[in-house]
Amino acid sequence: MSENALGIEKKSYKGSPSTLCVGCGHDSITQHLVSALYETNTPPHLITKISGIGCSSKTTNYFVNQAHGFNSIHGRMAPVATGAKVANKDLKIIGISGDGDSASIGLGGFVHLLRRNVPMVYIVENNGVYGLTKGQFSATADLGSTVKSGAPNYFESVDLCALAMTSGASFVARAFSGDKKQLVPLISAALHHKGTAFIDIISPCVTFANHEGSTKSFNYVKSNKLDLQEIGFVPQAEEVTADYSDGESTLVKMHDGSYLKLTKINDKNYDPLNYMTAMSKVKAAQKEQSILTGLIYHDPETEDLLTKENILKNKALVHTSQKDFQPKADSLKNIMNRYR
Repeated sequence: MSENALGIEKKSYKGSPSTLCVGCGHDSITQHLVSALYETNTPPHLITKISGIGCSSKTTNYFVNQAHGFNSIHGRMAPVATGAKVANKDLKIIGISGDGDSASIGLGGFVHLLRRNVPMVYIVENNGVYGLTKGQFSATADLGSTVKSGAPNYFESVDLCALAMTSGASFVARAFSGDKKQLVPLISAALHHKGTAFIDIISPCVTFANHEGSTKSFNYVKSNKLDLQEIGFVPQAEEVTADYSDGESTLVKMHDGSYLKLTKINDKNYDPLNYMTAMSKVKAAQKEQSILTGLIYHDPETEDLLTKENILKNKALVHTSQKDFQPKADSLKNIMNRYR
């Protein structure tokens, strides 16, 4: 078996056998997470997996057994993740949530985590239904979509990517659970992002949302998926540069010895750094009920929570003792005198 730069085999990033329904899109996401963590040389002992309640929240048990893990109550993954990162800035936080967990009961925590730009990977495994309670519509179910019994959804859906951008997220992407070629590089890029990296992953439920009439079934997503770009990711290493003119192509040698063919076209390409363009693309796709996938928006300049609160300059809370927080006798006396 081959090893990554840390000398770790890929199987070491796997977890316990899945107990989800056979064919569940969530299990595909787990496989892609394993691949991304292995390829980005992420130390297993620094990974912290946090989830809420729902089918999605079982995912944390299925990758990196050697990592830290915490299964919170329904809708409370975001505040628990925030606390874990503030307490130990060295941890690589991976939050796994569902559309019910984030778009309904956990909506408040979701929005406030994004506006604070907590450094973590936030993944929503989005199937539009409550799989643990027999397949009722979730807040992300599309208008006109039907449940298994045939009853339609009369309400507009919550578009999590649009909401994430509105809330201040600095990395917003959407993908399909069955698209390994796109999703593995997106997760890899998310793992290297300095703020909140949010990925909305359409993950069809084979039991309650894979029927004719569901807009989150395998067949519907495959037929209505619009890719913004072909995603690639180069891990941090010595800079690779290329200099060539518009309209020309060139081969660039990568760190693993392979070659990347670059073609610089004259046409205007999609720019994920442009907030207004990104939002208009998301809203247009939502109106057409098409699945816009790829890196939708990226703002590498926004300061994250640790920078704003000067946490990076100080010793992590987990490494401090009671003595570090206890005021000296003279200081305590002065404080008490102020209230006399």
